[in-house]
Amino acid sequence: MKLLAIEDDEKTQELVRRGLGDSGFVVDVIRNGIDGLVAAQTQVYSLIVLDTVLPELDGFELLAKFRKVDRQTPVIMLSTRDSAELRVRGLTGGADDFMTRPFAISELVARVKAVLKRSASVAPDTLEVEDLSMDPKRFQVTRGGAVVELTSKEFLLLELLLRHRGEVLTRSFIAERVWDMDFDADSNIVEVNIRRLRQKIDDPHDRKLIYTVRGRGYVVR
Repeated sequence: MKLLAIEDDEKTQELVRRGLGDSGFVVDVIRNGIDGLVAAQTQVYSLIVLDTVLPELDGFELLAKFRKVDRQTPVIMLSTRDSAELRVRGLTGGADDFMTRPFAISELVARVKAVLKRSASVAPDTLEVEDLSMDPKRFQVTRGGAVVELTSKEFLLLELLLRHRGEVLTRSFIAERVWDMDFDADSNIVEVNIRRLRQKIDDPHDRKLIYTVRGRGYVVR
């Protein structure tokens, strides 16, 4: 499971990366607010750990901008100030939890797991667009009421597109999320699987859902 830590303090960066890494998470670390916002908006993370004070764009501003486009991804805010005013500001601004430094890494891990558990319990059971429906828990896809048989990778690819409905996803973004690999410009693995997915999802129907945006990537709409 991949997490994003937006934190400029080097000691806290290492604490978060190592502590969460030892608990089985993969952690990307971004050191300033602007780059952190870009990463949060363009990549898929299960949870974000966000410092309140950051260079270029502070944590509260970042959270406000992020929540305009993503209300689902959980966020835990970190602060060096033990202030009720800051906690209230963070929680009312869209944070799922708020912690004050210094903290024990075991507490951060426990809070991350608790927030992830809560967010999973309120996540929608199905992903839908037009007459296409996906149930991730049952590993089932239907279109027009008919079951569509997909391989595991085709299922992951379609799920990624559905969770980012309306967003154009680049080939490198898809390769990293579905195949957990650095994108090779010479590889056609994404195109091949998009083509196979279209054959099963779109070809039997007049209404097409999977589109190619030339020079940019793929989108479901």
